[in-house]
Amino acid sequence: MAELLRRLRAEFSAAGLYVSTSTLAGRAIADQKLAGLADGVFYAPLDYAWIVRRVLRRLRPCAVVVAETEIWPNLFREAKRAGCGLVIVNGRISDRVAGRYEKLRWFFAQALCWPDAILVQSEAMAGRYLAAGAPFAKVRVAGNLKYDVEPGKPPGEVLEFLDRLGPARVWIAASTMPPDEDETVIRAFRELAAAFPALLLILAPRKPERFDLVESRLREAGVRYLRRSALGAKPELKLPGVLLLDTIGELSGLFARAEVVFMGGSLVTWGGHNILEPAVFGKPVIVGPYMQNFREMAEAFQQAGALVQVDSGQDLGRAVQELLNDAGRAARIGELGRQCAQAQRGATAAAVVEIGRACRQSAPCVPGPIALWPLARLWEVGSAVKSALAPTGRLTARVISVGNLSMGGTGKTPMVAYLAERLPKTGILTRGYGRRSSELVMLRPGESAPVEATGDEAQIFLRSGRAALGVGADRLETGRRLEQKAGVQLLLLDDGFQHWRLERDIDLVVIDALDPFGGGDTFPRGRLREPLRALARADVFVITRAIEARPSIEARLRQLQPRAAIFYARTVPLGWVEGATGRRFLPRDLPCERYAAFCALANPASFWNTLASLGLKPGEKTAFPDHTRYRADQIAPLLARHSALLTTEKDWINLGAFRRPGIYWLEISIEIDREAEFLKRVLG
Repeated sequence: MAELLRRLRAEFSAAGLYVSTSTLAGRAIADQKLAGLADGVFYAPLDYAWIVRRVLRRLRPCAVVVAETEIWPNLFREAKRAGCGLVIVNGRISDRVAGRYEKLRWFFAQALCWPDAILVQSEAMAGRYLAAGAPFAKVRVAGNLKYDVEPGKPPGEVLEFLDRLGPARVWIAASTMPPDEDETVIRAFRELAAAFPALLLILAPRKPERFDLVESRLREAGVRYLRRSALGAKPELKLPGVLLLDTIGELSGLFARAEVVFMGGSLVTWGGHNILEPAVFGKPVIVGPYMQNFREMAEAFQQAGALVQVDSGQDLGRAVQELLNDAGRAARIGELGRQCAQAQRGATAAAVVEIGRACRQSAPCVPGPIALWPLARLWEVGSAVKSALAPTGRLTARVISVGNLSMGGTGKTPMVAYLAERLPKTGILTRGYGRRSSELVMLRPGESAPVEATGDEAQIFLRSGRAALGVGADRLETGRRLEQKAGVQLLLLDDGFQHWRLERDIDLVVIDALDPFGGGDTFPRGRLREPLRALARADVFVITRAIEARPSIEARLRQLQPRAAIFYARTVPLGWVEGATGRRFLPRDLPCERYAAFCALANPASFWNTLASLGLKPGEKTAFPDHTRYRADQIAPLLARHSALLTTEKDWINLGAFRRPGIYWLEISIEIDREAEFLKRVLG
């Protein structure tokens, strides 16, 4: 799955990627192999509806991607009810359970009707899904993701050891399984040792809990061995000998050093393991008679002459010896295996396309617990009363409101800054959230004021110097005074969709594509400030954080307000600024290698995703509550642990007296599709 995640990260750089596992070993492997790819790894939720809903509320996914044979009825149903895309990739149903799935067709058909697409490994697997009740139109043969495997990076410490040891032959016995494959391999090694005195066996048991047991068997057999975990002390091993690979995630990178590979799980009824990783390196692979877990793959390799299959463990030593003695035959088998692996690639690309399609068609909306429904109705009534009783007034200047319906960051501040840069004789009206003064503040372009008087977001507008600024809770009165002082002809009402006192000419509403409808209910059951029907007041919608068009979101918005124009916007990183010195750097050219990241945003994931899109991998990420005014004890430990810190412009402003060298903030702008049409619509 690592290659699929890499492709998804490249394709959807602004989206978060989260991976669930169901075992301790799976969690350990995911934490190791997916570091820097996944935004989070967690244990898969139990398939109870209320637990699944809680996870969906927390993650708010555009799409849920399910791998192989995982069929969870409640997860499937709740994901689709929440407006998420749902795709099964690398679908397979094993020989052991195929009959049971078919007998319980009446049950599985109810679960398999929910996915948008079911991508299976082979025609045989397609037949099994159809027999289990999957709709014919949703099942498609896309190939096996494991054919798209990319070899892991060889561990440097092991390579250094191999170079120092200098074995004449290297045999890898990979993913050996109980009850007795380890003993079979050890017995074969003892037979080979006399003929190959400089032979090294790299023995990699499949299950970590068997490492100690395999060590005891090596000791009992009188075989010289060394544990991989002991290499740090640079111990010596005399050949012929065994390197016991008692680590996780390092095996695939070592296949390049082998002359022969035996893939375990195939001499016992387990059913074999994936043979593609050694095949990618062009290494001859030996398997036993039990390959039912990878039946189609094994058959394809056998038909091409790209695999050596033995009937029992007694034949293993002889098969290894024949390949070690005949380098030409070993090379031919390895090359045929490499060609087989290359010919079957492409399943990952198909999966990315289907996942992208599911994302575009999704409109995630996961409400909170039903127990909060009464409180949501009280909030709704209070909002309606407040809007009905609010006195209204009009300004001489044209007023454009930039706001949203849901709580949390959607990109309003960059949108206001974008408009201020492009529209003439403009002023900005803002309430100055978090400021420590209640006095009205009016400033012409280029003038300044302390953050205590304006609030942090207003400082971003001041620092740009492009527009006049009025700060005050009563934005009608503030607007009148700003008209008199600065002679503005157009006013941008920041965060103004729920500010009923000031009449506006245009209501521009920002919609976050990753959370477009705020849980579908008002606070506290959802994250809406008003019911969704309030969007009927909007004149223009701008959908942010969407790489491609989102037809499902557009369709819902048009139901609520058919006359409003819909546009798309995306964040564009311009570069890094070292706040203390003013030095500037390109987005991907930071002058430091070790760094952490921190922010205090309503939606910190937006900053983390921007870093990921730039290929930046902070050693540590810390999110503080929105609008945090930082203290030294919050930032000093971070800076002490890392050579540099990355943050946003708003957070740099809130650092106050702790604005030290080595802290870089990201300068951003936004791009809007059909910009000329958008500006014309806003200007009326």
